[in-house]
Amino acid sequence: MEILGHLSEGMWLSLQPLNLLLILIGVTLGLFIGAMPGLGSVNGVAILLPVTFLVPPGSAIIFLAAIYYGAMYGGAISSITLGIPGASTAVATTFDGRPLALKGRASLALVTAAIASFIGGSVANVLFTLFAPLLASVALSFGPPEIFALMLLAFATFVGLGGDDIPKTVFSICIGLVFAAVGFDEISGAPRLVFFEISGFLHGINFLVLAIGVYGIGEMLWTLDSTRGDVTSSEAKMTVKGIISDSKEGMRRGWKGTAIGSFLGFFVGILPAAGATPGSLMSYGVAKMFAKNPKEFGQGHPGGVAAPEAANNSASTGAMLPMLTLGIPGSPTTAILLGGMVIWGLTPGPRLFVDQSEFVWGLIGSFYVSNFFALIINLAFIPLFIWMLRMPFTILAPLIFVLSVVGGYAATNDMHDVWLMLAFGIGAFFLRKFDYPLAPAVLAIVLGPIAEPTLRQSLLLSSGDPSIFFNRPIAGPITVIAIILILLPLFKFILDKTRNASA
Repeated sequence: MEILGHLSEGMWLSLQPLNLLLILIGVTLGLFIGAMPGLGSVNGVAILLPVTFLVPPGSAIIFLAAIYYGAMYGGAISSITLGIPGASTAVATTFDGRPLALKGRASLALVTAAIASFIGGSVANVLFTLFAPLLASVALSFGPPEIFALMLLAFATFVGLGGDDIPKTVFSICIGLVFAAVGFDEISGAPRLVFFEISGFLHGINFLVLAIGVYGIGEMLWTLDSTRGDVTSSEAKMTVKGIISDSKEGMRRGWKGTAIGSFLGFFVGILPAAGATPGSLMSYGVAKMFAKNPKEFGQGHPGGVAAPEAANNSASTGAMLPMLTLGIPGSPTTAILLGGMVIWGLTPGPRLFVDQSEFVWGLIGSFYVSNFFALIINLAFIPLFIWMLRMPFTILAPLIFVLSVVGGYAATNDMHDVWLMLAFGIGAFFLRKFDYPLAPAVLAIVLGPIAEPTLRQSLLLSSGDPSIFFNRPIAGPITVIAIILILLPLFKFILDKTRNASA
């Protein structure tokens, strides 16, 4: 009951006129920041951080958290309507959101994304409120072996993402891992895979640059090639009755993905340095594994939109937990928020809940309020997003190209990455022509920079003994499950051969 009392006080504080105004402005700004390729929540919060010095610290972090929430919702907009991920957290939404839009079901994809985001955020808020200290201690118990085991489990879901063609899936994973290794070695500091000694490769390959190239430029080239120049715009209609109908269909077909994304996303979000991007991609893979018809994923299935959208909103709240309770940022955006708290004279950590109770519970209360208003504002703007799809493709194609180039440059402010993005777009187009799955490569380049250092740190801790992944109480079961999932296609192949031989 004490928690409910604190929460009610926090929500009342967040509903004060100044805080409520900042929530509405923050959510709306975040929605459009998240929808703009190359920006995302990290850049949005960083750009608007100086504005917060005009208001009290409690109101300042409520404003920045509202931007964070809005950006998580907004990332799906350009992923669905244009096929360009607004942010790295929305890459997995492109897998099924864009095919739905091309079938004239953009309203279904957008409504499903909004509702799944709301449910994911709501589940995360409840878990945050009830179990903050306990979950913080669980997150702290995750060392390098546990994090690597979790990454291995994520790699095990790649098999499901590649369909039945396992060799092509493995090839796609290897391509992604190679790109993830480009740049300076995190442990030794030595440069690796600097192709043709071009200095631009020294800072590595930015994931957002690859994502925009693959799903922006690549998607545009694929559409132009598959239609042979006779491109018509997607039919898209929007009515209140349609929103209600789409809501029912989206939840009926996407409830399983929403549930998986809500819980898995929050759990991955609380892990230090993980964040919403791995959470959304892993949730998509797990949702596909547990789907009744997994082959529908990638063709335009609402569950493929619901899982990553529920996950990235849930993970964004989860990432706040280690920041507030331990002083450890759970994502790049919360690292900026952490810096803001220090500037405002607040010290994150276990004492924050005692010494700055009003501040903490005001922030937690704002999570609920921001989540609600983000849903309302997102649904209100859906007709505008639908209108974009009514434009002829002769206008949309140059718009996609310009947004992709601007987004690629905005990510790093380096022309090298713009050329790299164009190369990735052309490469993705040819991979699709030869039926190679793109999703495993994208997942590999996200998880590779997390998996490699944790693998090496784990082996350093055990003096090279791999049993460290099996004899620890958390890492052991996760590793065993991952290995079983990886070997599952082999077991299926042997079983099918045996049945055919006996027949």
